[in-house]
Amino acid sequence: MTEIVDLAAGTVFLGGGGADHAQPQSLLLKYANRHGLIAGATGTGKTVTLQTLAESFSRAGVPVFMADVKGDLGGIAKPGLAEGKLHESFRKRAEQIGMALDYQAFPVTFWDIWGERGHPVRTTPAEMGPLLLSRLMGLTDAQEGVMNIAFRVADEEGMALLDLKDLQAMLVWVGQNAKALSLKYGNVSTASVGAIQRALMVLENEGGGLLFGEPALELADMMRLDASGQGMINILSAEKLMNAPRLYATFLLWLMSELFEQLPEVGDPDKPKIAFFFDEAHLLFDDAPPALVDKIEQVARLIRSKGVSLWFISQNPADLPESVLGQLGNRVQHALRAFTAKDQKALKLAAQNYRPNPDFDTAEAIQAVGTGEAVTSLLEAKGVPGIVQRTLIRPPLSQLGPIPDAERAAINAASSMAQKYGKTLDRESAAELLARRAETAASGSADAGAKGADEDLWKMDREYTRARRYDPGVQIPREPASRARGGRSANSDSIAVTFGKSLARQLGTKTGQALVRGVLGSLFRGK
Repeated sequence: MTEIVDLAAGTVFLGGGGADHAQPQSLLLKYANRHGLIAGATGTGKTVTLQTLAESFSRAGVPVFMADVKGDLGGIAKPGLAEGKLHESFRKRAEQIGMALDYQAFPVTFWDIWGERGHPVRTTPAEMGPLLLSRLMGLTDAQEGVMNIAFRVADEEGMALLDLKDLQAMLVWVGQNAKALSLKYGNVSTASVGAIQRALMVLENEGGGLLFGEPALELADMMRLDASGQGMINILSAEKLMNAPRLYATFLLWLMSELFEQLPEVGDPDKPKIAFFFDEAHLLFDDAPPALVDKIEQVARLIRSKGVSLWFISQNPADLPESVLGQLGNRVQHALRAFTAKDQKALKLAAQNYRPNPDFDTAEAIQAVGTGEAVTSLLEAKGVPGIVQRTLIRPPLSQLGPIPDAERAAINAASSMAQKYGKTLDRESAAELLARRAETAASGSADAGAKGADEDLWKMDREYTRARRYDPGVQIPREPASRARGGRSANSDSIAVTFGKSLARQLGTKTGQALVRGVLGSLFRGK
């Protein structure tokens, strides 16, 4: 019987065998970091291939991350069912390819941005950065420039951007100081600030606000092994997330960029440090600006030296840019249907991506393979692409399909991640610091107003005292209560104070003496 994982040989068994599939197909773990592609029309078996590869990596001690876009990958946490029609079909396939169908469960951690079906997944605006945030909100170049300025100023001012309210507060401050910032960083349009704030509001309404906050996800928590040495399979609940495709794509891009930035260079390890599966991979590139596509291509090319194995899953290889498709050395192509001229052209292009096999026509084989079967090409020794083969994919050892919500909840409750990520933290950050600045400025203004009011009252009393020397009947009215409370600006004088200032300039003259007696006496004596 064929071993599913042979660590001595450094291989994981993918499938093959039988009369029509005489050549077993195994993935070399050493070249798994050259990335891979799983493609095929709906219902041709991509999910089964994804599940079997995740199991194989886990058994080899490689942690796995994958998004569950249909909600049917939770069964990995339970052994397969040894009964029913599906079991019978898997049993026959196992016999045909020469493997033992030994059902087992695998270690699983469930994650969910909304925190409903798994542990909350959070990051901070500071960690995601202005480029991905701008992509997430669909900002224009001018708006992206303002976003970059906001991040730059936050860094220079020592204000951490930890959640959406921090970013919103920072943008308000940037808008209020647009004129001064424009002189240093270039044009800061208040219209652009307003557009970004509206985009943030839309993002928050879509649930994006739950993505930003603390405690932020630590990648080490996704790269764990269980007690038996099997790699942890991290499953992101994405059924709800798929309703916000831009959020889904940006989150996956952020994870990939974090892996690239945080992991050390390891060259070509004997096996990957983590295997990362992008389901519905076309969403990463739909409407993406060229600069972002270039970044993805660059990361895909360089991240292999960090020991990361990237797998892109899509219905058609044409969904991926050529620059990215060229980085994918290991390929599993399920059936493609060619009902239109465009489909036939795409089929021919897909066939050209493989090293030909003289025994059959690749394009015809891609059309002819049935469910659970695929056309495969895996890297061989020295990283040489293998000749394309028709391969019967091995059946999964874990349960195929979802698990009940109660069982999922029990797995979540028993996980060590529940305590770490269960509660949201709200540390002092940009929003609080800016609010404190505003309070301090307001308090300082009030103090200055009160001080000015005191000085005015003192001046008025002094003039009243001097005026009494010339006319004992003079009465100076009390300052209004609003003035005494600092309700008016320190720079705004009352009528009495203004009159007092004029009075002071005239007191030394005889004309001034007559004025005091005549005007003050007649105006205020009877009051």
